[in-house]
Amino acid sequence: MKGKRDLLRVVDLTKDEILALWDSALRLKSLKRLPSSLQGKVMALIFEKPSTRTRVSFESAMLKLGGSTIFLSTKDLQLARGEPIKDTARVLSRYVDVAVLRTYKHETIEEFASYATIPVINGLSDKHHPCQALSDFLTLYELCRLSPEEKVVWIGDGNNVAHSWLEVCAILGLPITVCCPEGFEPDENLLAELKTKYQARVEIVRDPKSAIEGATIVSTDVWASMGQEEEAERRKEVFKPYQLNSELLSLAKSNVLVLHCLPAHRDEEITEEVLEGKNSIVWLQAENKMWLHMALLEFLLL
Repeated sequence: MKGKRDLLRVVDLTKDEILALWDSALRLKSLKRLPSSLQGKVMALIFEKPSTRTRVSFESAMLKLGGSTIFLSTKDLQLARGEPIKDTARVLSRYVDVAVLRTYKHETIEEFASYATIPVINGLSDKHHPCQALSDFLTLYELCRLSPEEKVVWIGDGNNVAHSWLEVCAILGLPITVCCPEGFEPDENLLAELKTKYQARVEIVRDPKSAIEGATIVSTDVWASMGQEEEAERRKEVFKPYQLNSELLSLAKSNVLVLHCLPAHRDEEITEEVLEGKNSIVWLQAENKMWLHMALLEFLLL
């Protein structure tokens, strides 16, 4: 019997496992009729934060493969009344087959996973968003745009999605440029870990123009993530030079692909023109969350 596996960070997977996940996702995507491979399986979605894409893509993935889902906001659980996470994890492990958590603190997911006897998936935390990065790079894999010749640029905040992008690039051996204002870099301990374990090639650049020059893959995200609303106005001023607009994008290669994990604040971190432009692949990127989640659920449950 296969032992329990969790996905709390991208580095919980090997390179071969990531590539197999992507191949499985694209295989499922190519089928005219999906299998009922998860029939009888139940997934719990435990969300402290609101969600559109993560929630609906996970629910659709499970339902389309024949399984069932239970959505639980924290106000629906005894967690809201002070029940320890470890108690919730041990009880739910006896009711459902897999749990997806979307939390403010990454430590919450780590504690839940340490007590759960079922697979636990990080649906977003303050430090990592592994499913987002894996589906983003699935999209690039599908478009045959993951060769070492690509120039990958992350522009904006060195946030949870950036951390997961860094982990994917480290595992795949892809160089990545992170362009951000001083004080908004990715976590220095994470960078040190990836350089030691994977010899990750990460360049931190302050100037958006030099960072994006010759880029073939560019991704950005909102300047203030959930839980940072009080910082939003200050961040708008700091990040203003890092807006992904047509003038900046003109310095990239003509075949550059533009990604954004959504929701987008149009004409803040990315302009309407770029988001809706010919280089944007954000809608394919969003769709591929569902296919990635299908493959991941099969990987963890079968």
